[in-house]
Amino acid sequence: MFKEFRDFIARGNVIDLAVGIVIGSAFTAIVKSLVNDVVMPPIGLILAGVDFSTLFVPLDGKTYESMAAATEAGAATINYGLFFNAVISFLIVAWVVFLIVRSINKMKKAEEEAPKEDPAPPREEVLLEEIRDLLKAQN
Repeated sequence: MFKEFRDFIARGNVIDLAVGIVIGSAFTAIVKSLVNDVVMPPIGLILAGVDFSTLFVPLDGKTYESMAAATEAGAATINYGLFFNAVISFLIVAWVVFLIVRSINKMKKAEEEAPKEDPAPPREEVLLEEIRDLLKAQN
């Protein structure tokens, strides 16, 4: 069973998947920072200084100074600001993945459309043609 597991792990697809997950995790951190630190502050500024990461609705009907205060009080909250940030993060990741897949498809299409040269005939065939031509020339 250990050998079977080792063979499974050593297959190229599993290793490629693992590399993709690691890179995806790093990319997610970059996109999260992009959304929270670059995209959302100007949007919040345009919308009268709103910080989306702090927008929430407490479900117990009370008013809390901040999301942290509501959490500390044990109140259940709907954190729609964090959801909005997550939606923007998703859209950015989806757009980047779309661009990557699109460029890969263009490269594949260019390879398929590239004119293919006829393969050179085997050496024996070339030699036989030369012998034929010499024999014709002698006659």
